[in-house]
Amino acid sequence: MAIYFHFQKPTILPNRKLLRSFIFKIFEYENRTLAQLEYVFCDNDFLLNINQTFLKHDYFTDVITFNLADLDSLPIKGEIYISVEMVKQNSLHFRVSFAQELYRVIFHGILHLCGYDDKKPQDKLLIKNKENFYLAAFLDSINAITF
Repeated sequence: MAIYFHFQKPTILPNRKLLRSFIFKIFEYENRTLAQLEYVFCDNDFLLNINQTFLKHDYFTDVITFNLADLDSLPIKGEIYISVEMVKQNSLHFRVSFAQELYRVIFHGILHLCGYDDKKPQDKLLIKNKENFYLAAFLDSINAITF
């Protein structure tokens, strides 16, 4: 089991050690086994190129998730690409800290690997509720350590 963080440009990723541990707990809580997870933090153009090349979508997004294992196979091996620029824009739009929005997107990618979708309205609500659940739990764990 391994989780790797790669950065196109220097990026602040707060609480990295705690985050890595928490990611493993999400997979356990979702009854999934993780083999390997690669995060790539990039800019809008890099992610747009991936979106156009692999998904045939011609628009910007904040996160793209690829499950590199067979859909039914365990353990999970995945790649999650995150546009740091889009996360910054979204944090301003939603009036939350950059770190909070970054964690939300990190967890969103994990939820896709765990089989959650966000195409239909009811699926969007479910994945949003899961994001909120994990985000709150993670922020609580950060606060518990700082006291």
